[in-house]
Amino acid sequence: MILTNRFTALSAALLLGFPAIAQESSTATTAPAPTPEAGAGADSAATAKTDTAKTASADPATVMATVNGTDITLGHMIALRDRLPQQYQSLPDEVLFKALLDQLIQQTALIDTTPGADSKRLQLTVENEVRALKADAALQQKLAEKLTDEKLKAAYDEQVANAEPTTEWNASHILVKTEDEAKQIVKDLEGGADFATLAKEKSTGPSGPNGGELGWFSKGQMVPEFEAAVEGMKPGAISAPVQTQFGWHVVKLNETRTAETPPFDAVRDQLEQALAQKETQAIMQEATAAADVTRPETDIAPGTISQSDLLDK
Repeated sequence: MILTNRFTALSAALLLGFPAIAQESSTATTAPAPTPEAGAGADSAATAKTDTAKTASADPATVMATVNGTDITLGHMIALRDRLPQQYQSLPDEVLFKALLDQLIQQTALIDTTPGADSKRLQLTVENEVRALKADAALQQKLAEKLTDEKLKAAYDEQVANAEPTTEWNASHILVKTEDEAKQIVKDLEGGADFATLAKEKSTGPSGPNGGELGWFSKGQMVPEFEAAVEGMKPGAISAPVQTQFGWHVVKLNETRTAETPPFDAVRDQLEQALAQKETQAIMQEATAAADVTRPETDIAPGTISQSDLLDK
């Protein structure tokens, strides 16, 4: 996506106090609660009902603090909470309320103490950030309309359920540096040597200590030369030396099987990601094609975008 959980260095610095708050909150919430007295349950329910009513009627424009004439509203607090990292969003609202308001106050006060904080560079950066945020919101809205269950299930039927069955292989190998070493290993195996034992003694690959076992793999997971050798083998067979970018291999094919078709839920996320990427390109192209775009002729050289000092003039 265009933007995902973007935070400034200042926000990250001010949030450093949150872990301590979280720890205090955890300690407080795990402390044993006093035994409720008669009628306390009703009082608690009434209080909760009142709090819910207050929350429902709250106005985002409500001013929560004013710093040097600049208002900080409830809406600012809500928007900031929505952008918090996941580990902070789990904190109780009563803990976050003060922390978020304090952060917004500190940020506003800090801006007023620093000459040039509203520089040309910052103004342009803010414009880019706002553009990216709005574009991402528009994209997410359009993707929500397009990534339907019907489209995902159609993609599943086409790409997974109705796809040709694929073969998976279970193999072991012994990796050495030279062809002569590989040929000698083949002779030793033909003479009755144990493959796993030789792999532990001779193989330079990470699977050597495990007897050379590579486990199950499918097409595309191994380098082409190795894959081609395995495809032409029968279970139990030993290959001639096979050269790849890693060295020389002696391969033993242990088993083959037909890969099972994964259920829809198991591949839903992958299908959604692929479809989102495809739809994103279409959405961006469609929006650009429908826009009134002009590109005036200029003599600006491409290297100009590296002249960061232009923003300091």
